[in-house]
Amino acid sequence: MDVLMKFGITAVLGLMIGLERELKRKPVGLKTCLVISIVSCLLTIVSYEAAYIAPRSELGVAVTMDPLRLAAQIVSGIGFLGAGVILKRGNDSISGLTTAAIIWGAAGIGIAVGVGFYFEAITGALFILISVQLTPLVMKFIGPKQLRDQEVTLRIVVSENKYLDEIINEIRNDHFSIYRLSIRNNNEGGYQINLQIGIHYKQSVTSLYNFTNSMDGVVKVELESAA
Repeated sequence: MDVLMKFGITAVLGLMIGLERELKRKPVGLKTCLVISIVSCLLTIVSYEAAYIAPRSELGVAVTMDPLRLAAQIVSGIGFLGAGVILKRGNDSISGLTTAAIIWGAAGIGIAVGVGFYFEAITGALFILISVQLTPLVMKFIGPKQLRDQEVTLRIVVSENKYLDEIINEIRNDHFSIYRLSIRNNNEGGYQINLQIGIHYKQSVTSLYNFTNSMDGVVKVELESAA
């Protein structure tokens, strides 16, 4: 019954964490977090219980085991899964770090439940969800400007060189924050401006698209934003 209770608690907590990722359409969702938390709990139980049933050697020397030696390797092993969800996009932006941290947290919760620290595991799971869900919302109201902006990727194809400075200055003068900028020659003979821009969370991204699309010399505009 004790083992079943541990698996039940682990499954519920893993489900809570996985549901948050699933709702955001992240690569790691319900099934992944459930498997990670349950298997982490299983390995911790095996490691913990095996330390107390280790037989003595025939020579009379006691066989000693670290109760959490196997569980300690879970933390290192989860790193391989975490590395698989961290992506470097074409615009040099990194995504998936939060999801990788969620995987690590699910494993930690499984370990805590496996040892019997139920209160600590439940509290940890709740704080993870609060940190991921509520903290960004609070920062939008009381945080610095950088945290109140939503980040979008903007690609602008310009027909002639003379329009480059004018377009960049117009974007800055319209109170958009430019975090990253790169310019390269386009295969069609023009120029492509790649911008990482911050706009206020209340402002529609379509306004930025229409604004840049109406500029002189702009041939094509591509805008990418997180949902």
